[in-house]
Amino acid sequence: MIDGIVYLIYNFVMKKLFILVAIIFIGTASFAEEMTKSQQAVALYNDNNIVNAAKVLMSIPEADKTAQDWLLMGNILQDENKMSEAVFMFKRAILVDKNFYKPYYNLANIYLDEERVIMALDNYKIAVKLKPDFVYGYYNMGCAYLRLGEYKKARKYFVKAISVASETPDKPEISPDFYYNLAFCYNKLNNPKKAKEALAIYDKLIENK
Repeated sequence: MIDGIVYLIYNFVMKKLFILVAIIFIGTASFAEEMTKSQQAVALYNDNNIVNAAKVLMSIPEADKTAQDWLLMGNILQDENKMSEAVFMFKRAILVDKNFYKPYYNLANIYLDEERVIMALDNYKIAVKLKPDFVYGYYNMGCAYLRLGEYKKARKYFVKAISVASETPDKPEISPDFYYNLAFCYNKLNNPKKAKEALAIYDKLIENK
């Protein structure tokens, strides 16, 4: 039985994935000195040393900050639940590089959390246009359309997310909730057969977790 929608928004998890992992580990002080400030900030952030990551980023002159720097500053502020400041940083990242898909996605997630669904969709659409194999961009678009009650469009993007995932060389893991929400859409669209098929895959994925 489908009890309701699972609004699984890949915000925090995907945001972590979006930080360029330029450093696997910091072995020595001399190695750290060879790193750029941007690389140091990434390494500190990935090590959950948020305070020092922010300090390093703030020490970079504004004119020298990359889109990745602004993105990371936005992520830090988002971690601190300072959403308006995070939005500002993501927009600065876009000003530096309008073809950088990651800040559009993070902006969209904030807008969706705030129920500003149309604005969220506008940014998801840009993100997937810039990165056509972006599985979670398509999935979250499906979630956005669910909130609008547009079940055909929601179904389209859940199917698209699953299809893209299967065609991507690194085969990103598909959450069971992809299929649960897809089943919900089929149920709303009066297609119980397809809903049952999607739920069967959902149950199998849950069992294998």
